[in-house]
Amino acid sequence: MVGMTGRVTGAVGPGLVGEVIVHIRGGAEHFLAHPAPGETSRIGVGAVVTVVEYQPPRTVYVMAVYED
Repeated sequence: MVGMTGRVTGAVGPGLVGEVIVHIRGGAEHFLAHPAPGETSRIGVGAVVTVVEYQPPRTVYVMAVYED
């Protein structure tokens, strides 16, 4: 899971619990998303992110790769 990319479907940022969709196991799954430690800016809907930490069952910490 760590190192995979996903797309933000609900804004992620400091003080916000967002949502991302990650293509995994032959399908697409939604995860609750928090910003990676040290991330201070908001990551908007549609941005591509990288998973830097995974906490089962459905929580990930992400950092922006680039904006669409």
